[in-house]
Amino acid sequence: MLIRINDWIARALLTIAAVLAFLLSFVVCADVLGRDVFGRPLQGTKEIVEISIVMILWLQAAYAIRSGGMIWVDAVHTHLPNRAQRVCDVLGALLGIAFFGLVCWGSIDPALYAWRSNEFEGEGALRIPVWPARFLVVLGSFLAAFNYLLIAIERTRALFSGSPPPPPPSGIRPEERIV
Repeated sequence: MLIRINDWIARALLTIAAVLAFLLSFVVCADVLGRDVFGRPLQGTKEIVEISIVMILWLQAAYAIRSGGMIWVDAVHTHLPNRAQRVCDVLGALLGIAFFGLVCWGSIDPALYAWRSNEFEGEGALRIPVWPARFLVVLGSFLAAFNYLLIAIERTRALFSGSPPPPPPSGIRPEERIV
């Protein structure tokens, strides 16, 4: 049940990230057209792109991890015995938990500061609040760590049971990944 809820949240956040990226493309096109055709760029495009890229990245992090879409280096992994591969999978997931857990923990204070101080990016005509992006770093890194926790549990079960780990929801098995 928890895994299904997590997968639903990851897909919902991925959809939001895709919509945001789609809308961002219109902002960039308007800026390019404004600059090249009318000699007047769209004010605040730089700030909008900076904030949006951070938001898009963290909105899709949970899905990328859960679906097996994160960077996968298997130059050594595929040459190890099955048990050693499973041990490496567990260790990799534990490192993912540690890394994204530290990112989450380290991002809480900056997010709260941005909220309390009403921090903005940009000057003049367009000022964009920073707190939504900062809180998405907290949420995205928390969900990333949580997804690595789920992977660690799955891989640990596979390690001790001797069975192969379940494929990610994307259906892409490790041997099917593009090398």
